[in-house]
Amino acid sequence: MIARDGAGLEEVEREIGAAGAQAIRIGADVAQVPQIEAAFDDLIARLGALDILVNNAGVEQPCASLEVAEELWDRIIGTNLRGAFFCAQAAARRMRVPGSILNVCSLTSEAGVAGAAAYGASKSGLAGLTRTLATEWAARGIRVNGIGPGYFRTALTEPFYADSAWQTQMLAKIPLRRFGQLDELGGAAIFLCSEAASYITGQILYVDGGYLASL
Repeated sequence: MIARDGAGLEEVEREIGAAGAQAIRIGADVAQVPQIEAAFDDLIARLGALDILVNNAGVEQPCASLEVAEELWDRIIGTNLRGAFFCAQAAARRMRVPGSILNVCSLTSEAGVAGAAAYGASKSGLAGLTRTLATEWAARGIRVNGIGPGYFRTALTEPFYADSAWQTQMLAKIPLRRFGQLDELGGAAIFLCSEAASYITGQILYVDGGYLASL
């Protein structure tokens, strides 16, 4: 696990340990390429090999497009898109084949959301990057896919869920009429990273309760 949030890494490490598995945590900011390279070198030194990368680092700050400052734009693009690319590059250089890279995209990879200009640009870019790398790295034996979560309650999305009117409005747009549970994302991620998906690359699987299908 690579992240800049040390406390968050420790918590996830404990959860993984409680499930009977082992985790290695490495502190790094994916917006900084030298830190990415050092983190992957450390990872290989400690694990010996790399088979799967999940790019799930992400930041968001809702903001009207006319108010977006350069710092906000750079911070969101730097983590969500630039960081994802350079993590994928670092992984591909070190990855044992067959290998798999999974990018965590978003509904904003496909649909416009007011107040999410930088975030939508980063996640749309990530969808395009997924397809490009899948095409280029197939010859290396590396598959590249993505998952696109719908509306799941997380620390990142909590400001939205604090608005009961927003919840009511959004639920009316989701055919399954409920928000997603975090454990409903795991199956899609595991499938795309597994041998069961060995002939799938360049695809984005949306886990959204039917939201995009209803647009």
